Amino acid sequence: MSTRKQGTAKNKKDNSRNGFTVWPIYVMIAIALVLYVLLERIEIFAIILGVSIFFLIIISIVLEVMSGGSSMGYKRSIIEIIIAIVIVVAFWYGLKVVLNTSNPVDVVPSCSMLPYLHRGDLILLHGLSNVSQIKAPIIGVTSSQMARVLSSPDSESLSCVAYKTNSTGTYIRQTLADGYKVGLIEDVNGVYHLVNSSEQSSNVIQYSCGTREVRLSTGQILNEAYTTGITINGVTVNGDRNNSIVVYATRPEDLFYKEGDAYIVHRVYAILNDSGRYFTLTKGDNNPGLDIQYGNYPANFSEVSGKVIGVIPYLGYLKLIISGNLVVPQGCNSTVIH
Repeated sequence: MSTRKQGTAKNKKDNSRNGFTVWPIYVMIAIALVLYVLLERIEIFAIILGVSIFFLIIISIVLEVMSGGSSMGYKRSIIEIIIAIVIVVAFWYGLKVVLNTSNPVDVVPSCSMLPYLHRGDLILLHGLSNVSQIKAPIIGVTSSQMARVLSSPDSESLSCVAYKTNSTGTYIRQTLADGYKVGLIEDVNGVYHLVNSSEQSSNVIQYSCGTREVRLSTGQILNEAYTTGITINGVTVNGDRNNSIVVYATRPEDLFYKEGDAYIVHRVYAILNDSGRYFTLTKGDNNPGLDIQYGNYPANFSEVSGKVIGVIPYLGYLKLIISGNLVVPQGCNSTVIH
């Protein structure tokens, strides 16, 4: 009877010790993560909090192994860790099979899909075996037209901007101001050239420009130049926020890739059909133009890893922090008003 009481007291002591050494770290991680979400737009806070969370996670893992080894023996502790890893890996591969994609779970890394998707959202993807699984208009193009789009990105990636021309030159910005008009420009080796409708007629993709309202993080509302639609072979598309959202891999030649975005989470604007070869024209809901207008090649259907079928807010922040994506990218200080 006395031995049983001593054993119970010992277990309570061990549990108290283990809880005391580990649980405060989890509380600190939770607090730091909440602060990170609230203060991530302030670069210095984002870096400090992000690095702190990363090291706190490492510390918590080490403490768990040490405390587990102390209470039940290191051999059993290591076996439990291996079992946990095997379960996670099995679950991951199970998702791959069920959802028919090598990348069933991903994270929204930017604010380009506001207000529908937010930076840090965890997204669930379903693989695509047929282009009919994507909800978006399909436009037929010839092989020569598709070759032009893929080989002449400058002429096909015109941008809708606000501009003002006077005796000293042409000034360009995205938001409108007094004296500015909306029009198309072509960037030729860093030199901007205004493009009129007749010059655009030889292009495969022809853009229509207009304006839209955006709300800044300060609450101020501004008007900015915006691509209101595209026309290809007489077919006009104005964009539909009911179209599918997909994740696709960028190419080394893409501007997004050069800026560090290996993958993009954007809505499909239209699909180009070149005799059974499909290419997606995509656009962020919060961006003023299509991806191709920023100097990115249309993604081949094979480069699309899946379409978004589910969203869990905030859970993706841990992946962003662990991968070093700490600082909020450009575009997070304004949201389009649809």
